[in-house]
Amino acid sequence: MISEKDFIASDYSNVVEKGSFQWSAPSNIALVKYWGKKENQIPANPSVSFTLNHCKTITQLGFDKKQNDGVFSFDLLFEGQPKEDFKPKIQKFFERIFEYCPYLKDFHFTIDTRNTFPHSSGIASSASGMAALAMNIMSLEKALNPTMTDEYFHQKASFLARLGSGSACRSIKGQVVVWGNHAEINGSSNLFGVEFPSVLHENFKNYQDTVLLVDKGEKQVSSTVGHDLMHNHPFAERRFEQAHTNLSKIKSVLASGDLEAFIKIVESEALTLHAMMMTSMPYFILMKPNTLEIINKIWNFRNETQIPVCFTLDAGANVHVLYPENSKEIILQFIKNELVGYCQNGQYICDQIGVGAQAI
Repeated sequence: MISEKDFIASDYSNVVEKGSFQWSAPSNIALVKYWGKKENQIPANPSVSFTLNHCKTITQLGFDKKQNDGVFSFDLLFEGQPKEDFKPKIQKFFERIFEYCPYLKDFHFTIDTRNTFPHSSGIASSASGMAALAMNIMSLEKALNPTMTDEYFHQKASFLARLGSGSACRSIKGQVVVWGNHAEINGSSNLFGVEFPSVLHENFKNYQDTVLLVDKGEKQVSSTVGHDLMHNHPFAERRFEQAHTNLSKIKSVLASGDLEAFIKIVESEALTLHAMMMTSMPYFILMKPNTLEIINKIWNFRNETQIPVCFTLDAGANVHVLYPENSKEIILQFIKNELVGYCQNGQYICDQIGVGAQAI
């Protein structure tokens, strides 16, 4: 079994003075949610997600060799402009991963990052942002150690991304990614994400995700605070058991193509996540009235048409509408006719299942 120690970089066979890399990494949407974590970004339960395609972060990492003066040295640009308020998060990330990447203090970095989706659009950018940065850091490590295998490269990139943002480890590689130990998923780990082990059924190829932007404001409660509320939650242990059970179920569903079963699991998981927040102390209602209006509209449409469309939610008010590619035309018409009015400024983003991070 792979441990944290396996990711400590030691021997560098190459000398690198300066250069740059550029990677894109997508966001992802969890089907079975993780909520609650232990020390060092270890999940309290396993999760599985669809990797997205269009909603991504593009990050360029420039590096120049310097004297190792015992400090991290970097400039941070967002869309080409200095972004000082992002720097503490990157500083904290470097501190967390330094044990595994001791070469970080040997270079001055210029990090230039941008999102393909609007900033403050209500879509979490921490997963895509940390995944893109982790891929760049691993490109530097591979330049220092060219004998590194591709498997190790991607495992360690996912491991590092997790230390920046838990769900970022699911944005590295694969259409469907599992994070967290699970008895039925070979190679599954709390330390990094792994590709879904079974062949994905044709029903889920190019699966669509239209994100309805109900509320683009700042999150009512941060993910860190939300996860912490699970520590003394009265229903936590039962929830963790449920997640394991649902992951077993969805593993079979993704292989068999059973869309009816998929819908039941995915919608139940979304509502359970919000139920946990509503029953924590302190408690939060993260949905907005328009979130509920959209959910009811989706249910009514599905009942009337028998088209397999469903929703899922992150820890916020926005709604991800999930549906097969062969229903795309009619679902987009339904969204325009009946759901856009519930979106802030009528905004929504069309996306679909993707494959993970890509070098540019």
